[in-house]
Amino acid sequence: MVKQQEGNGNNKEQTVKKEPQEPSAAGLNRIKKVIAVMSGKGGVGKSTVTGLLAVSLKKQGYSVGIMDADITGPSIPRMFGINKRPENLGFGLMPAESSTGIRIMSLNLLLENEDDPVIWRGPLIGNAIQQFWNDVVWGDLDYLLVDLPPGTSDAPLTVMQSLPVDGLIVVSSPQELVGMVVKKAVKMANMMDIRVIGLVENYSYMLCPKCKEKIEVFGKSRGEEGAKEANVPYLGSLPIDYKLAKFCDEGRIEEYESPQFLGINF
Repeated sequence: MVKQQEGNGNNKEQTVKKEPQEPSAAGLNRIKKVIAVMSGKGGVGKSTVTGLLAVSLKKQGYSVGIMDADITGPSIPRMFGINKRPENLGFGLMPAESSTGIRIMSLNLLLENEDDPVIWRGPLIGNAIQQFWNDVVWGDLDYLLVDLPPGTSDAPLTVMQSLPVDGLIVVSSPQELVGMVVKKAVKMANMMDIRVIGLVENYSYMLCPKCKEKIEVFGKSRGEEGAKEANVPYLGSLPIDYKLAKFCDEGRIEEYESPQFLGINF
């Protein structure tokens, strides 16, 4: 309330009404932990690990969201069987929700067709990631998992510079070549002063469906050795499992029994 002096000398109280401020997406968000999932190269199952981690955390009773920052190769919506477009509230977008309540935002949910290519240069990709952070109504989350594109280029750099990342999980596979690119990813995290929570080795082995013999398809596991070389904790290994591949293709990843070690205490 503001007092104004009238010309006749009388003091009168005049109420100045403030225009109600429109809510902002960022102002409604309360996210406790931001965890990025990264790989030095493509094809190691990073998005699958992100999905399994989200499912594991959700089963432990946490509220979880996934930001699909792999803008040009998004696969998270397909794994969770989501094809509904996010609702536009005017001041922000509501993320889609999976069958168990995991909140998901991906560029694929905004495309006319999920197989339309995204042919963008680095700055546009960076802008999209920042919008996924600032213009999406995530609400209250215990964990927001960020599925990064492979490598150490513009998109991972944007996430590490623009988002309050609390930790990074690196995904690898047994090939010796992967060990070199894991070191690159870890060094990037160190340069950006981001804690590396640890290393997960994917495609570590498979079990023969008949005799249950352990078969190391891509050679001997190097996960523990690679983690030691990179001076980061080793979180464990994931096998090749045709059931998991089938569940992901059918959008049923939440029905897969996640490995216990993915119940990581961040």
